[in-house]
Amino acid sequence: MAASAAIAGKPQGAVPARPAPVGARRTFAFFCMVFGMFMAILDIQIVSASLAEIQAGLSASSEEISWVQTSYLIAEVIMIPLSGTLSRVLSTRWMFVISAGGFTFMSFLCATATNIEQMIVYRALQGFIGGGMIPTVFASAFTVFPPEKRPVISPIIGLVATLAPTIGPTLGGYLTDLFSWHWLFLVNIVPGILVTISTYLLVDFDEPDFSLFKSFDWAGLGFMAAFLGSLEYVLEEGPLNEWFQDEIVLILTIVCVVGGLGFFYRAFTAKQPIVDLRAFADRNFLAGSSFSFVMGIGLYGLTYLYPVYLGSVRGYSSLQIGETMFVSGATMFLTAPVAGILSRKMDPRVMMGIGFAAFAFGTWMMSGLTKDWDFWELFVPQIFRGVGLMICMVPINNIALGTLPPERIKNASGLYNLTRNLGGAVGLALINTILNNRLDLHLQRLRESVNWGRSTAVETLDAMTLKFHALGTDAGAAAIRTLSDMVRREATVMSFADVFLLLTILFLALVLALPFIEKPRAAPAGAGGH
Repeated sequence: MAASAAIAGKPQGAVPARPAPVGARRTFAFFCMVFGMFMAILDIQIVSASLAEIQAGLSASSEEISWVQTSYLIAEVIMIPLSGTLSRVLSTRWMFVISAGGFTFMSFLCATATNIEQMIVYRALQGFIGGGMIPTVFASAFTVFPPEKRPVISPIIGLVATLAPTIGPTLGGYLTDLFSWHWLFLVNIVPGILVTISTYLLVDFDEPDFSLFKSFDWAGLGFMAAFLGSLEYVLEEGPLNEWFQDEIVLILTIVCVVGGLGFFYRAFTAKQPIVDLRAFADRNFLAGSSFSFVMGIGLYGLTYLYPVYLGSVRGYSSLQIGETMFVSGATMFLTAPVAGILSRKMDPRVMMGIGFAAFAFGTWMMSGLTKDWDFWELFVPQIFRGVGLMICMVPINNIALGTLPPERIKNASGLYNLTRNLGGAVGLALINTILNNRLDLHLQRLRESVNWGRSTAVETLDAMTLKFHALGTDAGAAAIRTLSDMVRREATVMSFADVFLLLTILFLALVLALPFIEKPRAAPAGAGGH
């Protein structure tokens, strides 16, 4: 997300085209770009519900298959902040054509992968090249369209950014169930070609400025890649490998710290830094990015929690998980126009308060989770989640990017999108750590209750042993194993409920913090419409 920088004085970069009315051609070109962004964000989650099928198809181990996700995320998180610099050098048009075309080609290669090593390399390249589409669309939304169009445009990009991860498991489940896992990637090819061609023919938002390559900060790029790449790995793999007890996690934490120090040094001293961190000096942008970080926790955290619960506790297939998760996606779609109307008439702080409160209420309902909850018990909490995300996303987008001068938006857009992705990564790391810790705690407490001194436990075990009488002498062992599985399942459900309760507290805290935030200033005249 973010990007290189406007330097003191007149910012350098792709020269904005002469102000032009936003006609049908530009609007259509923008919506083609939005669809490209939808594919890039969708591909993070479309694979998540079908990893088992990919694992079987590529004969991969359980440790290796997680890299199908991790490699994509690491590569994407490096490209997102880099995209601001590249779009100023290459122009929006060529930046997007290369991103969309490269993403489409890598999707084809992913579908043809014959082993896990090929898949990991192709997924990393797919995430890196395709990652440039996301911040480029956000930047274009706030530079091409004038402020009066934002109540329409902002809900659209907000909807895409939140809907794509939510329906990813749904679409992935259907494709894998009806065809094969190869179609998770083949489905990108025809739309990807159309987006690439239409962008090449229609986009004319600005001009390239190749002179910026002369002062390109290669050292800053290296430090940023080391910093963000290793950070993403540590957050992904740390909770699964006892954090610093794992040698690779420890080494990459050191790499992350060294890379971070080098990156921040270059960001403040280079003539043309890779990322202009001075965007955070803008109060509105800082507030919007902070809320975006927390939204990432809610967006990606719940998109992770629901499928894990449905798969591990309820035993759902990827298709059933997708059908259950679709409720949130449908709710977001229906709420988007309402969010656009409200953004015209309501203080953005009030909108965010409504959104965070809806989100908190949905997660609070989920804190009463039991092993028997399925589609209908999850129905209402998912509606609150969908409404909350959509009502929050629009004012957060507008606060962060809607008041910046046009020449700074490309850089800021990268940073803004990075905060959401990092929020998701940090959130997933915290959620996995809390799940593991609370599971151990609940297992210990339940084991204290399920022992030979408890008549209820003994009676249950005797009844189970009787049920397994056909196994003969193995009946007792089978009953103990079944009882042990029951205890573990209940401990798992209780740890999920604890995480939902913590998320409720987090979003209620945000509601309580909103009165202390100053009302964002209005967009300056002429901010947009270039």
